[in-house]
Amino acid sequence: MTTETSTAHFDVLHALKVKGLATDDTLTALTGHDADALTVTVGQLADAGFVMRREGGRISGTMITPAGKAEYERLSAESPLNESERAAVDTFHEGFGLINGDFKKVCASWQIRPDETPNDHADADYDASVIAELDRIHHRVAQALDEVGAEIPRLGRYRGRLSAALAKVHGGDTAAFARPMYDSYHDIWMELHQDLLLTSGHQRGAGDE
Repeated sequence: MTTETSTAHFDVLHALKVKGLATDDTLTALTGHDADALTVTVGQLADAGFVMRREGGRISGTMITPAGKAEYERLSAESPLNESERAAVDTFHEGFGLINGDFKKVCASWQIRPDETPNDHADADYDASVIAELDRIHHRVAQALDEVGAEIPRLGRYRGRLSAALAKVHGGDTAAFARPMYDSYHDIWMELHQDLLLTSGHQRGAGDE
């Protein structure tokens, strides 16, 4: 197996460790590989028994197998983070904990109003105030993603995806804020969080819930 092929296999397996079941579009977004290259890589991994395709039902896509998880661990051990990558990831992880806490508060405000009633999005001024808070959080995480992305491009790619989801929110798509399985800002944030834990090797703690 060439180094290029090994890297491509790792990228897809890592994405599936992050996402679980991933559509082709999600795999493209997570790996940065174009659709044609991705088709070849997924086919190779499927032939080796490392991934399986799920067709039909509510969601179709690719998922990792137990053998694929073992292969992922083998590939991870072969290419550990170098010194500069490790420093960048540790710095990002430390700062992300604080931002993540504020993000959870904003998500709670989006779903439940201060009087503890569900937010039905009928109050445009209230929604605008919450979105303004999300804007401030996005600015903070975007700067941090630029920094870590200079060392690990995979993590840096989350900035563009988060920005696209935020633009949808500003365009009036309320579901793009936190609806599950919608590629919402919250969905992408959770992928980033899981990717960070996998990349850094840190265990999920109280601040990571």
